[in-house]
Amino acid sequence: MDSSKEDVLASGVSSLKLAADKYRSILNDEKTGNIQWRYGGPPIFDTVNKLFEEERTHVQWRYGHPPDFNSVNQLFEEGQTKVWPEGSLEETVQNAIKSWEMEFSHKIHLQDFKTINPDKFKLFVNGREGLSAEETLKLGSYNALLKNSLPKEFQYYKPEEESFESSHDAFRSALPRGFAWEILAVYSGPPVIAFKFRHWGYFEGNFKGHAPTGEMVQFLGLGVLKVDESLRVEEIEIYYDPGELFGELLKGPPISETKTILSGDNTAEKQSCPFIH
Repeated sequence: MDSSKEDVLASGVSSLKLAADKYRSILNDEKTGNIQWRYGGPPIFDTVNKLFEEERTHVQWRYGHPPDFNSVNQLFEEGQTKVWPEGSLEETVQNAIKSWEMEFSHKIHLQDFKTINPDKFKLFVNGREGLSAEETLKLGSYNALLKNSLPKEFQYYKPEEESFESSHDAFRSALPRGFAWEILAVYSGPPVIAFKFRHWGYFEGNFKGHAPTGEMVQFLGLGVLKVDESLRVEEIEIYYDPGELFGELLKGPPISETKTILSGDNTAEKQSCPFIH
C-alpha cells in the first residue's frame, strides 16, 4: 500500500472516531471520507454531551441548592455526648440517618435519593401505620414524626394543618442553630439495626406564638432500621415521647403576654394560651 492510500485510510479512521457519538447515532454511520463537512470535519459534541449528562443526573434541591450544615454541625460538635471511632458501626448508622433526614428535607424527587429503597420504604412512628416514601416526602419529616392520634383539642401541634414548608419554618424559627442528632448506642448490626438516639437544639426563636427561653430542647428515642444489601433503608421504626419536645417549646410565655408584661399592660391576665384549653 503506497503512502497516499495510507494517508487516506488514516484520515478516514480519524474521521470515524470523531464522528462516533452515543447520543447521535446517525454520526456513527458516516463512514466515508467523501462527506463535505461545513467546518471541515465531523462535529465534536463532547462538551454538550457532558452538559446533557450532568443535567440529566442533576439533583433538584428544594431550596435551589445543596443545604449548608455549618451551623448545625457546629452545634453537634459542641454538644455531642458520644464520639464514635471513624468507620465504626455507630458512626456509620449516625451518618446514614443524618443523610436520610437530609434527603427527605432537601431533595424534591425520590429518584434522587441514595439512602432509601423508594419502592419498599416505610416509616413507622410510635407504632402507628407506616408511611410510604412518597407520603413521607409530601408531609415532611417533622409532620411525619409528629403525627398522633390525640383528639384535636389536646394536640399542641396539628400536623394535618401544617404543610411541608410551614412545619420546617416553625422549627427553623424556634431552633435557629439547627436540631442536632446523635447515636447514643447501637444494639445490633445489619440488616436489622436497633439503636438509641438523642435530638437537641436551643430554643432561641419564637415557636407557634411562644417566646424563646434560650434553653436546651432535647429528647431521647429508640429506632430500628431494616436495610438492604446496599445499606439502603427499607423500613424505619421510631419510638419517642413528643411531650419531651413540646414540654420545652411551650415553656416560653405566649408572645402577646410577653409584650403586655413589657409594656405594663395588665390585660395579659385575660388572655389564655391557645395551646392549653
